[in-house]
Amino acid sequence: MDDDDRPRPRGDAATKLSGESLDSYSRAELDERVLLLETEIARVKAHRDKSQAHMAAAEALFRTRENG
Repeated sequence: MDDDDRPRPRGDAATKLSGESLDSYSRAELDERVLLLETEIARVKAHRDKSQAHMAAAEALFRTRENG
């Protein structure tokens, strides 16, 4: 079984990250963390938008079938 097919535990990763102390991180490590988080935000937004477009297409299809 591919790792992507396995159920993933769900949780609030942002809350866990926000509770972590940043005192021990260097400036470079903080910059890397910011880039990683910005990349993840972009990935989540793209998935959200794709899901929204899929839902809109499905609703339009079923709306057309009901009227036709």
